[in-house]
Amino acid sequence: MVQRRLLDVAVREFSLKGLEGASTREIAAAAGTVMSSITYHYGGKEGLYLATADYIAEQMGRGMVDGHTADGAEPSVAEARRLLHELFGRFIIKLMDAHSAAWSLFIVREQTNPTEAFDRIWSGMMGRMMERVVDLVCIAAGRCDARTARLTAITLLGQVIVLRAARASCLKLLQADDFEPDDIAALKARVATNIDAILDTLTAERQDPQ
Repeated sequence: MVQRRLLDVAVREFSLKGLEGASTREIAAAAGTVMSSITYHYGGKEGLYLATADYIAEQMGRGMVDGHTADGAEPSVAEARRLLHELFGRFIIKLMDAHSAAWSLFIVREQTNPTEAFDRIWSGMMGRMMERVVDLVCIAAGRCDARTARLTAITLLGQVIVLRAARASCLKLLQADDFEPDDIAALKARVATNIDAILDTLTAERQDPQ
């Protein structure tokens, strides 16, 4: 499908070169089509860029924010912890996906200088996942205040995002060329332990505000 090929190539080109540096002529050629295909499907370079943001949000969002209790009710404290463990476990696997390198670079560019494309990514997987983390933290910590839950969500997400944003440094620390299955399992277990430790601290702080 022409549109899928265009988007796959556009992810790579925009991630490496940004909106201004990428060439629609080169994108079309690499996708095995003509430049008029970009105009026809997306209206031009800017339209393709925004469509690429939508595409990244869709691809990264698959299978991420789908953890709920069986009956759809608000989870208990224990269930909230379990759902946080599951969500972050899926996030680690997602970041290990080879495709996530280009996705992440595109998002980093938008983090540095946000455009409408960032708003589209945020309204997709990114925003939904972060808000879900906030909700679960609030419940799992015994209803901590919203501001504390949001700050905690930032710290929890940071320990996982580093696996992609600072991948080379992480591998240097591991003295490895790539993450092995045992490494990934150990990272998931460590992140789950860290989540519990942070939630325990928040709970204790609420019970003893002194």
